Amino acid sequence: MADKLTQLIVDALTRAAAERDGLPLFAGKSDAGLFPATTVAKPAAKRCLDDRLLNERFVDGKGRQICTITETGMAYLREQVSPKQVLEDFVRVLESRQEQVEQLLTTARRMADEIAGLKAAVTAVLPGSPHVAVTSNARDLAARIRTHLLDWAASIGAARDCPLPELYRGVSCGEPDLSVGAFHDVLRTMHAAGRVDLHPWTGPLYAVPEPGYALLVSHNVAYYASTRTG
Repeated sequence: MADKLTQLIVDALTRAAAERDGLPLFAGKSDAGLFPATTVAKPAAKRCLDDRLLNERFVDGKGRQICTITETGMAYLREQVSPKQVLEDFVRVLESRQEQVEQLLTTARRMADEIAGLKAAVTAVLPGSPHVAVTSNARDLAARIRTHLLDWAASIGAARDCPLPELYRGVSCGEPDLSVGAFHDVLRTMHAAGRVDLHPWTGPLYAVPEPGYALLVSHNVAYYASTRTG
């Protein structure tokens, strides 16, 4: 690169190319931006706006200029760096986004488990509520699940842990309209009550044979069940 100014411009345009919805022109203490909030970066930012390498879309509620890259900026970026470097920079941005998505998924899983626990608690403390028919059906399903798991464990040559797809098909024979969601709800309740153990899938997630039957429990993807022996 010719100088520090050019390097700052290239770095800012790379960030702008990866964030097509726009970023603040300058970074804050805890917010990402196209340029660092330093004295030496201000001339680089001004040049990007003057030469229409960046376009100011709007000023947000914090008074920050939200900017996006222009076609002129993209052409400038292609002239200054190799496609390989641009792709490597994009990959780094995508990796940082992947970490954020994983954090959101972890939070969503935790919320799902909390909701399941609340549903189980409501069922336990309100047996006379309008949901009594659903509770009765759930009890029948729980009994069928336990019976199937005991039969599975006792069968010759069968592994102790029963795959959830096999368990679902075994208990839904007499109830063709049984949804996977209702099946999962009862399994969660039985697991919380100590009546069954749920075991995680230990291989890569893309290799799960029938992922629709997998069950999120805490931070694990459960794929097997067994009667609790303790």
